[in-house]
Amino acid sequence: MIYRAVREEDIADRIFVMNASTKIAAALTGVFALSGCLFSGNSGAQNISVAESFEGGVNPYLWRASLDTLNTLPLTTADPVGGIINYDWKSYPDAEGERIRATVYILDSRLRADGVKVSVFRQVQDNGQWTDAPVDQATTVQLENAILTRARVLKSSELS
Repeated sequence: MIYRAVREEDIADRIFVMNASTKIAAALTGVFALSGCLFSGNSGAQNISVAESFEGGVNPYLWRASLDTLNTLPLTTADPVGGIINYDWKSYPDAEGERIRATVYILDSRLRADGVKVSVFRQVQDNGQWTDAPVDQATTVQLENAILTRARVLKSSELS
């Protein structure tokens, strides 16, 4: 019996020592991992912004610029992963009996001239009925250029 009791105590001591050494090893591993993050030796050679390291989805500058440029239109839906922003119909006091809506498609995760497409829809009121009307192609080009200009300004202001 004495031999058995001593042996049980030895086992308990070994388990305690093993648990303590496992905890110490885990703590030291965490300290070394964190010290690698703090003292990586890379003295800011690669200063990448959050927007530039954004992977997947759409370009954050084009996204923000699209929302800023068409902020006078009521927003219906916005899908930042798919890159589609839908705006609802809006009438302006200057153009009675006419309303417009727009959809913005952000097509790339890079800031490129062909990374954004705008579709504008126009309707005119005729005898109380809204009917589709043609939209000048220059309107969509001007909106796309305004979005691209705003995106470039956002990017350059972040870099400086």
